[in-house]
Amino acid sequence: MSTGHAPTPPTRRRPRRLRLSLAALTVGALSLAGLAVAAAPGGAATPAAAPQAAAPAAAQAAAPAAVPAPPSGFTTTWSDDFSGAAGTGVNTGNWKYDTGPGSSFGTGEIETMTNSTSNVFQDGNGHLVLKALHSGSDPRSGWTSGRIETQAATFGAPAGGVVMMQSSIQQPNLSTANGAGYWPAFWMLGSTLRTGTSWPTSGEVDILEDINSRSSVFGTLHCGTNPGGPCNESTGIGSGERACSGCQTGYHTYAVQIDRSVSPEQIRWYLDGANYFTVNSTQVPAATWTAAVDHPFFIIYDLAMGGGFPDAFGGGPNSATVSGGQMNIDYVAVYNKGPGSTTPPPAGGNLSQGKTATASSTENGSFPAANAVDGNTGTRWSSAFSDPQWIQVDLGASHTISQVKLNWEAAYGKAFQIQTSANGTSWTTVYSTTTGTGGNQTIDVSGSGRYVRVYGTQRATAYGYSLYEFQVFGS
Repeated sequence: MSTGHAPTPPTRRRPRRLRLSLAALTVGALSLAGLAVAAAPGGAATPAAAPQAAAPAAAQAAAPAAVPAPPSGFTTTWSDDFSGAAGTGVNTGNWKYDTGPGSSFGTGEIETMTNSTSNVFQDGNGHLVLKALHSGSDPRSGWTSGRIETQAATFGAPAGGVVMMQSSIQQPNLSTANGAGYWPAFWMLGSTLRTGTSWPTSGEVDILEDINSRSSVFGTLHCGTNPGGPCNESTGIGSGERACSGCQTGYHTYAVQIDRSVSPEQIRWYLDGANYFTVNSTQVPAATWTAAVDHPFFIIYDLAMGGGFPDAFGGGPNSATVSGGQMNIDYVAVYNKGPGSTTPPPAGGNLSQGKTATASSTENGSFPAANAVDGNTGTRWSSAFSDPQWIQVDLGASHTISQVKLNWEAAYGKAFQIQTSANGTSWTTVYSTTTGTGGNQTIDVSGSGRYVRVYGTQRATAYGYSLYEFQVFGS
């Protein structure tokens, strides 16, 4: 949760934060009433949050998912599947409670965090529940909730290695009509914060944040100095608001990988296994990155109420905000890949990364076609605001094409075709749709050629076509 941590008093060991995660950058472009209005040129309006249930749901009764086996090349370092008896608190060998008034966390929160099993409990069916409760008639006071952090502060990537933190979570099952002020988060802080390094120098990685029950996800890195500095604190370097369809009505996986095996080093954010945001070490001074990233972390869950981030999006608890909303957590796992180990590429491999890409147009010089094939979800190609438009990649030789993956920005194609060509002049359509959904699309195709292009004929928004990544797989 983003931000502005003051030094932690040695006797409390409870880091503070000012989680403003991109509010300062995005609030001017988003409707404070709840969603989708104009974004900055070249972007598009954030999709409106889908209506959710009108009242908080009880902890899910469905059987919990097992902690997943590690991805190929990784080993499981640590996990918790919250298998305690119904109504019990957390295992204090693994976790410790952060208690006290929200005002002590530096974020403007208004709840009081407790260790009561009314606010933090295992449901007896393999889930941990953080539950926000309200008493009294003033919606801006009388809230209690829960926040926990791992006892261990040892979860990190060694030089040349990779670490992945992943959790399966159901966000509070509320709507923008009755969930104003809710602020669930899954995040981590640098271990050096516990030994005297100040925030944000010690680093913070926000894996999941949502505010005001917007059915969204924000991912953010905090580093450097506050205010300002190379990471633009207390906002941080972030993904912006990303739609998270169904994330309030069911469990979804939220993960981050810190990869020190590549150059430049990277932090990658994932929603249900899809990489939606990446930060490279070259985006900040080397010393800033080292101090914030190249060390272990400890993991935190909390369900805050109110504060700077919800308020910046027109929220904060009001008379319609219901008591009893809860963040349900199925499991958390930490996976590591040691120095020198490699993960085999998927069958067929990504043929397009780093290859020559061209396009019918670009919005401006900041959004060239090359951005869509650079393997970095922090950059994108964006076209002119008209139809038709296209982007194509030269694979360098003829290949059999079996799959295309498109990672759209909010400005996506509603009607488009995937085409292949042997010469870049004559094209064969191997896929066509008039009902494109945006987001991360995986499209199975059958064709061959040296050139592959996305040919758009109808934009879904008033802006151009905009792709974070255009990946081509085959042999």
